[in-house]
Amino acid sequence: MPRIVNIAAAQLGPIQRRDSRKEVIERLLNHMYNAAKMGCDVVVFPELALTTFFPRWYIEDPEELNQFYESEMPGPTTQPLFDAAKKLGLGFYLGYAELNKQSDGYHRYNTSILVGKDGKIIGKYHKVHLPGHDEYEPWRRFQHLEKRYFEAGSSFDVWSAFGGIFGMALCNDRRWSETYRVMGLQGVEMILLGYNTPVHNPPAPEHDDLSLFHNHLVMQAGAYQNGTWVVGVAKAGNEEDCDMIGGTCIIAPSGEIVAACSTKGDELAIARCDLDLCQSYKSTTFNFEKHRQIHAYGLISHQRGVKTP
Repeated sequence: MPRIVNIAAAQLGPIQRRDSRKEVIERLLNHMYNAAKMGCDVVVFPELALTTFFPRWYIEDPEELNQFYESEMPGPTTQPLFDAAKKLGLGFYLGYAELNKQSDGYHRYNTSILVGKDGKIIGKYHKVHLPGHDEYEPWRRFQHLEKRYFEAGSSFDVWSAFGGIFGMALCNDRRWSETYRVMGLQGVEMILLGYNTPVHNPPAPEHDDLSLFHNHLVMQAGAYQNGTWVVGVAKAGNEEDCDMIGGTCIIAPSGEIVAACSTKGDELAIARCDLDLCQSYKSTTFNFEKHRQIHAYGLISHQRGVKTP
């Protein structure tokens, strides 16, 4: 009996700074109801799906900054998502900015959660590979201050969910092979990954024309090399005068794109994903137990930067 998970990759068009949480939640709910009508099991939303991509601004006032974060999940404005999940029998992945109060003070994370069909949180992930910079750089047309506004996460965990093994990542994580491998070593069968990616890369504008190519390249490679499904979902379009790529897609363990969005607006891409397809890759070409040579990989975990001979 195949293990089938029907996935809806729920791309969002731009979210402007003036858009209220209520307006955004209505868009997410619309995706959920449409996905349920098409028999989906899980809806995957983008990174920072509740707000505009606020790291593009240098914000000094803590109160102004805090308006972009969620201090509880679910909270009063996000509870309808959890209610809909339970009502529809539909799981979801959601990216958002988290303000986490702990005994030593407040911590800020770029976060995603996986929610089950019962409306309860299965797992939480904190983004590990934070891109950008941590101080104001006036030469940029827009800032990318993730290193200022978030703390880096510490692990890539996986969870038993929806009849398989699921993992999570966020945006820049997709560019790093270690992201997929760490989850691959835990038997991951589907990685859910939301992103907000500008077309223009200020430090390397020569990459701009390759944005979509690189987006698909890394996710397809990660899927194939670890025998896993990968669901990459964008917040796309012109957001606060910043063009962001689309390219939302669902990738099979073969590395093939099996479904994709064709616009930069709110759109669903749907795929029937057989988790058992992972096994032909995990048990042959990428049989880690049989073929990995960990004695040769020491630098990966012990050295951060490049050291030339």
